[in-house]
Amino acid sequence: MTINIEDLLNSIQESLDRIEYIRAEDIPDIDLYMDQVTTFMESHLRNTTRDPASDKILTKTMINNYAKNDLIPPPFKKKYTKDHVLLLIFIYYYKGILSISDIQELLEPITDRYFQNGEAYDLSRVYEEVFGLEREQTDVLKADVDEKFRIAQKTFEDAPAEDRDFLKFFSFICMLSFDVYVKKLLIEKMIDGLTDIRSKNTRKKGKVQEEE
Repeated sequence: MTINIEDLLNSIQESLDRIEYIRAEDIPDIDLYMDQVTTFMESHLRNTTRDPASDKILTKTMINNYAKNDLIPPPFKKKYTKDHVLLLIFIYYYKGILSISDIQELLEPITDRYFQNGEAYDLSRVYEEVFGLEREQTDVLKADVDEKFRIAQKTFEDAPAEDRDFLKFFSFICMLSFDVYVKKLLIEKMIDGLTDIRSKNTRKKGKVQEEE
């Protein structure tokens, strides 16, 4: 099997160059109805999907389920605020690697503290601080992908000639997959730690109230 892995790498690097995050200032400051929210997300995140022609970004059903499962606060009179949209963007990026319960555990403290808090340091500030690192991290990621590609190209030199290209390709995918696996495991362990801390704090608070 012959695979032009150089072309594949170039395509990957070009895809990374096209990744752009939604800036907080891009989100309307007015409250939006459900259709307006889904249209906004579609127009800004369409290029991040595997198959832009058919893949869904966020559907009405998804958003309703997020509200029912407390991933986002319920809408106000069927309208969603800018902070709702910010939370939906976080969820969109997380849902490909984390369970709904993990996303809820991670976002709950952020929502409790910053969702429409009326302060200067609000959810928009938190969002911009995180996603403002996007360009720097994209450059780091591109360099890492390139290095893994170079390493994979040095594997299977003694394999049968007709299999060598595919085995190098397979090696490249395995390296990328292991990287994703380790990082996913790390994130899950960190969320488990957050869960433990919050549970301990809740128990301590309950004990204090009982003593009072």
